[in-house]
Amino acid sequence: MEAGSSRHGTPEIGESPQLRGTNQSGMRDHNERLVLSLVRQSGALAKSDIARMTGLSAQTVSVIMRELEVEGLLLRQEPIRGKIGQPSIPMALNPEGAFFIGLKIGRRSAELVLIDFLGKTRAMLQNSYGYPTPRDTIEFVKSGIAQMRASLTREQDKRIAGLGVAMPFELWNWVDTAGAPLEVMEEWRNHDIRSDLQALFPFPVYVQNDATSACGAELVFGDIGGLRDFVYFYIGAFAGGGVVLNGRLYSGPTGNAGALGSMPVPGPGGRPTQLIDVASIAVLEKSLNAKGIEAGYLWTSPEEWGDLGSDLDAWIASASDALAYAIVASASVIDFECAVIDGWMPPAIRARIVRTVQTSIGTIDIEGLRIPSVREGTVGIHARALGGASLPLSERFLIGSIAPSRGA
Repeated sequence: MEAGSSRHGTPEIGESPQLRGTNQSGMRDHNERLVLSLVRQSGALAKSDIARMTGLSAQTVSVIMRELEVEGLLLRQEPIRGKIGQPSIPMALNPEGAFFIGLKIGRRSAELVLIDFLGKTRAMLQNSYGYPTPRDTIEFVKSGIAQMRASLTREQDKRIAGLGVAMPFELWNWVDTAGAPLEVMEEWRNHDIRSDLQALFPFPVYVQNDATSACGAELVFGDIGGLRDFVYFYIGAFAGGGVVLNGRLYSGPTGNAGALGSMPVPGPGGRPTQLIDVASIAVLEKSLNAKGIEAGYLWTSPEEWGDLGSDLDAWIASASDALAYAIVASASVIDFECAVIDGWMPPAIRARIVRTVQTSIGTIDIEGLRIPSVREGTVGIHARALGGASLPLSERFLIGSIAPSRGA
């Protein structure tokens, strides 16, 4: 599935406060975002459709859509002729209206992705390494973005709206899991990666936790089928996730909401441990390495892992049990519609995990709880990089679905 080809369903009046418009002066920016968000969700909309959905006057909608068309953000579609009156002219997003760059900084690889206004990938680059260092990461971004920008026309280049960085926060605390020398990981403590990158580019740079960014990609680009409240798990080198409430990514006042990797779950012997210590792919890699099996392909070939035998079976069983407890615990706090599981893994493995989680939930005492359905994510292995690219998209053009971090 193309990243921008999904539909989220059409919001109706009164469904959510952020989907209401205002006819007051000084609120054009909010209303423009509102129109663009609705058109993104629905594919193409006529002026009358948007007026009905938002409560804005037909005149206000007409002015907004005309200005968005002049700015190159909307394109006229073929008129739809009814039996009476003037034909209706739907407006759709212009793929060339804006471009966004996403960067994923992972344990064993970094990814750069360039997407257009529809979310379609225009370019992607990857850099594999033993462990991430600030200097090498900055060099990869600098050369990679230069390569991407060279492929654009001058007009397209002017329409780059920003760079979003998806990375684990406090990387210096992950020495053991990252398998890197302490002094190398300590370099991250002394680097403000956002400021370092902002000094290189004319467009704004945003930073967000990598698993939370993946959740944002599912929200903005995924085929979520109208879901408005879900808990999201991304299984990468480190397990993590995010929370979506009322159609918006929720991170809480300190950004701690959705820190699912830190959620306590039963570990070996029933002793409490954290989800990250059981469900992370790094746990599977460690198991394989202990048997003398080189497991680098887990990071370089996420589409196909081959036959991993009993080690994979054991990891799926323990990871799924931990995820099941995490989902039940989450449901005891918030009445989620759904739990979504995605990750840096082949689709067949992801499907096995979801099925095993569903079975594991059946072994837990859930009396008094309504357990959300469990389903696979729809964005896949590139969710973190695409989530990074969604940060400037959301900041500039959408109604508050994602809350990126950007310095002054």
